[in-house]
Amino acid sequence: MENDGELTQDEVSKCLYNLGHSATGLQHTYLCLSVPGHDLKNVSILCNYVYLQKLELPNNKIKDLSCVSHMPHLITLDASHNQLTDFFGFQPPKNLKEVNFSHNQISVMKDLSEYSSLTKLILDYNSFSVIRGLEKCERLSHLSLAHNNISRIRGLNHLPLRELCLKGNVIQNIENLQTLRNLQILDLSCNRIQSLAGLQNLHLLGAINLESNLISEIKQASHLHFLVLLRDLNLLKNPVQDQDDYRMAVIFLLQHLTFLDQQTVTAEEKVSAVNKYGPPLEVVAARDHMTHLVYQLMQPQVIFDSTLPSLDAPYPMLVLTGPQACGKRELAHKLCQEFSDYFAYGACHTTRGPYYGEEDGSDYHFVPEEEFQNMIQMGKFVQTMQYGGHWYGLSRESIECVAREGLACCVHMELEGVYSLKNLYFEPRYVLLIPTTVDNYICSLKARGFYSNAQMETAVSRIDLYAKTNREKPGFFDNVIPSDDRAEAYRTLKLLVKEYLGLEEHEKREEESSSVTSDNNSTNGTGKLLAANTEEATDLMDSYTRNYLNKIQAKMTPQRNPAEMTSRREQLIREALSGKNPGAYAELFQRSAPTASSSLASHSRPPHGPSSSPMHPVVLSGPDLDGDSSAEESHVSSGLSMRSSVGALSAESPARGSDAGSGPNIEPLDMSVLGLDRDSLRGHMDSGLTLDSPRSASERVSPTLPSSPGRPGANAKPVLPPIPSGRKTNDSGPKQ
Repeated sequence: MENDGELTQDEVSKCLYNLGHSATGLQHTYLCLSVPGHDLKNVSILCNYVYLQKLELPNNKIKDLSCVSHMPHLITLDASHNQLTDFFGFQPPKNLKEVNFSHNQISVMKDLSEYSSLTKLILDYNSFSVIRGLEKCERLSHLSLAHNNISRIRGLNHLPLRELCLKGNVIQNIENLQTLRNLQILDLSCNRIQSLAGLQNLHLLGAINLESNLISEIKQASHLHFLVLLRDLNLLKNPVQDQDDYRMAVIFLLQHLTFLDQQTVTAEEKVSAVNKYGPPLEVVAARDHMTHLVYQLMQPQVIFDSTLPSLDAPYPMLVLTGPQACGKRELAHKLCQEFSDYFAYGACHTTRGPYYGEEDGSDYHFVPEEEFQNMIQMGKFVQTMQYGGHWYGLSRESIECVAREGLACCVHMELEGVYSLKNLYFEPRYVLLIPTTVDNYICSLKARGFYSNAQMETAVSRIDLYAKTNREKPGFFDNVIPSDDRAEAYRTLKLLVKEYLGLEEHEKREEESSSVTSDNNSTNGTGKLLAANTEEATDLMDSYTRNYLNKIQAKMTPQRNPAEMTSRREQLIREALSGKNPGAYAELFQRSAPTASSSLASHSRPPHGPSSSPMHPVVLSGPDLDGDSSAEESHVSSGLSMRSSVGALSAESPARGSDAGSGPNIEPLDMSVLGLDRDSLRGHMDSGLTLDSPRSASERVSPTLPSSPGRPGANAKPVLPPIPSGRKTNDSGPKQ
């Protein structure tokens, strides 16, 4: 090179490389020339090198590139860090694909329609203020206009861009990018952007750089929620980073991220973010259950009617669930009215105001939120949930009011409440009422006139949630009933409840029994009929009941370990307190023949007639004399055993009552026993009385223990509906 910056023949010969065939394939020639950092000003000598395919002239002082017009086969041109002021100041080479004009002095873009093969264009560090002239570049996939004076994004419509860099401009809004369907990498760092709106439809985006902008709200990340391929997001040096739990919140909104602010997003962070900001219904229900359990344990422990255990079945409950305004409350009231001898309505508490026609205490208990929170802290709820910005909760007292009447509790709730209730020791039967025609459901919501458009949209969207739960979790609901036609839905529910209660089969058995009795007057015929009824009653115990009985038997059977072998008397006391029914479980008593405490003396009773009701044993729900506690022993006494194929509530067999009358019976537990210590009970055990041994009148009541009426009303009527009719009765049981 000469001192005036002109490129010479000798320098060209030193900088040529990559010997290969020419474009025509008729001769060998050098295809590439690289002359960086030589302070070149004049490169006109390159007009003679027509076969060049790659030309690199960075870091020089070149102002004129007209020589490129004589290179028809040129593919790559690098003229960065020069003094060019003319944008593409040469005739377009036919196959020119990559051009780098960064760090020059170009201020205006011109039409590049003739450069149809252009795929990569780098124009960083120039003076462009407007993007133009690229509309016909149908192969342009990489465009970089970093550090210019661009204030608006435009002129890029329908370009096949995969990578776009607009770093270091003065852009304030993300706009006019919705047509860039192929865009994968977007760099908008060092601008003045405040909102991420405008990126929603770029579904192939995998990396977004928004460093050093003015984004201040975490909710802006929600605009990127549906970009499922987004893996890398950079929000460094934005005001949003000053907010609490910024990283966790962004990770929750964008679960697909693998890098946030140039740091790897771990699986633990994703799980923590979901559990904090949008936990699954199971997690919410588990937290709800733990909260109420802790608060309940902090309160004085009392005996609950709904938790008095029975060996037959847990306390019966019927739960109607479904989307808002699907008719579950209406059907629950109607069911409790028609089956008033079996069910009573359990009203929940809520912090929302009453709708037109709703009555306090009948439909809901309407309370202020402060009172609702106080009730939570007092341990008065068994489950709570939030829906529509309001609290809903099922209180213990609502269940107890029904249980004290000897009835099954019928309640209704949303899906969140069902998840919470499934964590309890109750074993309700869950019936899903779900609309099948969305248009009719929307019309019914509008007809009520209580709900805003947002509330109706939420209610409609939850139909899919219920359907998905029923589809993905078989057995989660015991039955599903379409609720489009309320009358038809109630007829179906009514038949289902009759099946649960075994009413239809019981009526059939009564008809068959009466007809057979009229035709067979002899004693032999009557005996055969009773045997047939007994065998048929045994069939009522379906797989659900047998499994439950086996579970109870396993819990009640003494474990063969040294500790229990040395404390046999304590084990016998626990068995006595558990209130085993010898009529239903005679084998357990015959196998071990436990010795009963004198305070639990067995009284002879007259055989039960067809309408009489056997008394269920009353057992304390709480710690036993050894200080241990069993959740399985706190199941509720029930007059409704299992009958249907879904393990639902059904009426117990008449034969069950016959067995109870024929075998030895145990009176309800004397509540005064609680005042004795273990040694006192051991003293009474020394009498050696067994369940099968005859007793005199003086032995039937302990001379040292005063008799107690026990639980209020325990001697007046059964804890739950009598067997087999299952109906509420006012008849008093035998006096103690």
